[in-house]
Amino acid sequence: MSFLKKAFTVICLCFYVFSVRAELRIDVSGAVSEPTPIAIPYFTGVGTSGEVAESITNVIAADLERSGLFRLVNRDAYIQRMDSINTRPRFADWQAVQAHALVNGQVEQGTDGQLKVSFRLWDVFSQTQMEAKALSTEPEAWRKIAHMIADSIYERITGERGYFDTKIVFVSESGNQTKRIKRLAMMDQDGANFRYLSDGKDMALTPRFSPNMQKIVYFSYKNGDPKVYLMNILSGETELVGRFDGMSFAPQFSPDGTKLVMSLANRGNSDIYSYDLRTREQRRLTNHPAIDTSPSYSPDGKKIVFNSDRSGNQQLYVMNRDGSGVKRISFGEGTYATPVWSPRGDYIAFTKIKGGVFHIGVMRPDGSGERLIANGFMVEAPTWSPNGRVLAFFKQIPWDSNGRNGGVKLYSIDVTGHNERVFDTPEDASGPAWSPLLHDK
Repeated sequence: MSFLKKAFTVICLCFYVFSVRAELRIDVSGAVSEPTPIAIPYFTGVGTSGEVAESITNVIAADLERSGLFRLVNRDAYIQRMDSINTRPRFADWQAVQAHALVNGQVEQGTDGQLKVSFRLWDVFSQTQMEAKALSTEPEAWRKIAHMIADSIYERITGERGYFDTKIVFVSESGNQTKRIKRLAMMDQDGANFRYLSDGKDMALTPRFSPNMQKIVYFSYKNGDPKVYLMNILSGETELVGRFDGMSFAPQFSPDGTKLVMSLANRGNSDIYSYDLRTREQRRLTNHPAIDTSPSYSPDGKKIVFNSDRSGNQQLYVMNRDGSGVKRISFGEGTYATPVWSPRGDYIAFTKIKGGVFHIGVMRPDGSGERLIANGFMVEAPTWSPNGRVLAFFKQIPWDSNGRNGGVKLYSIDVTGHNERVFDTPEDASGPAWSPLLHDK
């Protein structure tokens, strides 16, 4: 069991369910629509849990609002007071404030010290209960419970899995332009529980989570030697990956976590290699005088996308996992870089530079349907949320003439190109990587 996973129980609650009209559903597969109004009264605190109940409610509401699919109904407009998890909604009151969905809940701390959080999700217009659960955990894991509830609500209404109970690993940046400190850091997707993973003595870049969330692979100039390293998240211990001649960089895990794929630069050439973490066997996958780099596995592990300048300028290519069947998939103007396959397998995200402007874009694995969804002076390094619905990336503002930093921040955006949001980080931040859902681990 992963150290990130907290012990909890989930209990389904039975309540009155009857149908009046079609159930509430947000269709996220088509055109962008207005956010669905949702009412989330403060959960009721039983005993000494009032402050925790309010905090849990706020986290749930913030998660759903930040997705861009929900609009919070102002609590000042509420007519009915939800005093208990068993309070039956007066649906006419919630229809009057134009809420389409209603969430009410309760938080209590048992004699065993465990925190029990119960909630119900209601469809206001069909007057039905859509979801009801109770979750128990240690009191210090209350934020995790809140994210799990938001995930449950998101999934029940959209039909897609949520992405709120996740973490993001990234490069935290500080210092001036000539002496930039870049160290690994990790936080929850909403910016909470921030902590450093490295001390900043050696520059660290391109961190990536292992599928089981126990390790991070990254590139570092440790001891002045640019190589790929593995870090145990719990212990902080690091180890060099392989004994490659030359510089190894741009690492990614295979979907099953048993292999790494990375670039190796030697004697002016860069090719892609795989490395078996169990047998320590390394295998060369490309053998071309061009620069091949930034490999990323497909979610089934059968294909690898990468970028190469073998056609004269940097474009995207797909090959089989053994290096055979190389096929170019991008043919647009400009240069393409940092491709990463969606967890659902339906898109490949990338960085594109065209006319001096940076873009984040997506295309289908065969190269069709290219869309540019974000742009700026410098936007780079897309990474997918575990449900394949949202992308995170970093955006840099230019340094001014006095050498002052304009800022480097992490952003998220929906795959449709809407709802761009900035992540809250204590320092400048770049090179993000999104984790899998934690409660799956």
